[in-house]
Amino acid sequence: MSRYQPPLTLTTRMLALIAGISEQIGQLTAVDERLQTPQLRRSNRIRTIQASLAIENNTLSIEQVTAVLAGRRVLGLPREIQEVRNAFAAYEAMPEWRSSARADLLRAHELLMGGLIDDCGRFRQAGVGIYRGEKLVHMAPPPSRVGHLMDDLLAWLSQSDWHPLIVSCVFHYEFEFIHPFADGNGRMGRLWQTLILSQWRPVLAYLPVEAVIREQQDAYYAALSAADQLAESTPFVEFMLQALSIALEEAGNTESIIDPVTDPVTDPVGRLLSALQVNGPLKISDLMAEVGLAHKATFRANYLRPALAADLIEMTSPETPSSPAQKLAALQFSDGHNALTDPVTD
Repeated sequence: MSRYQPPLTLTTRMLALIAGISEQIGQLTAVDERLQTPQLRRSNRIRTIQASLAIENNTLSIEQVTAVLAGRRVLGLPREIQEVRNAFAAYEAMPEWRSSARADLLRAHELLMGGLIDDCGRFRQAGVGIYRGEKLVHMAPPPSRVGHLMDDLLAWLSQSDWHPLIVSCVFHYEFEFIHPFADGNGRMGRLWQTLILSQWRPVLAYLPVEAVIREQQDAYYAALSAADQLAESTPFVEFMLQALSIALEEAGNTESIIDPVTDPVTDPVGRLLSALQVNGPLKISDLMAEVGLAHKATFRANYLRPALAADLIEMTSPETPSSPAQKLAALQFSDGHNALTDPVTD
């Protein structure tokens, strides 16, 4: 049995958050089979990947990430495009892994960082410090201790009788403290927390909590620093539980109605697709006229962006998106069907 026990002070705030999250999960699970469509799951996974990589300074937007995963050309840095492909492959492989297995952790890192760093899938062999700007905020343990520390942490993970919500947050913090890899530790920590949670409640596999972290990135780093200063994970656990609660609340709100990004047959998107299929490729001004809109912001928010994000339409000249000759066309599938009559079902 592992002798390692991560330091943590259980607080009343944690208990309240756990109770609330458990209720939220129960509500989400009750409607999961009906509302968690393949489109919605894919959309949430794309949001997860885009946000987790954005935290690490990847500049690709939701629309660009969607295009990369659809195999379409994207104007972006090759490294950033590779990061997206790797992250999608890693999240898709989650069901194959055991969260407490060192070999699976290393395989996940190899998949996540393949082609990006030389020593992917191996613990670091050099010292590493974490900087915010020019300030050193954390000096990770020396490389000679990494293997032992990770083995202790994984053994604790396999045997802990703490609540899975607490366990996932504590592991995330301890993993970031050890910083076992030369690069990719942040995205690996977030991926592994999702894995731990998904093995407890499968509905959490597609919860885009990374999007909440991205919106509260300064608070995320502040919680890590506060935990370092206290020499226990308590501040970070409270932050992550709050982030999970927010993500669940957003999931409940967006799934009680049709999600315009992931359900291609909402009224606005359906009208846009119908116009394109009747008239063929159209300029944005002509397309707005066809659907009876004069306000460009409304058109972009309710019609254009949801259709692009769901991969239902495409630009005729993607290399020059701002070209005066640019037109939009309904995406045609390889079997000859179209996006309106045959919605995407991954």
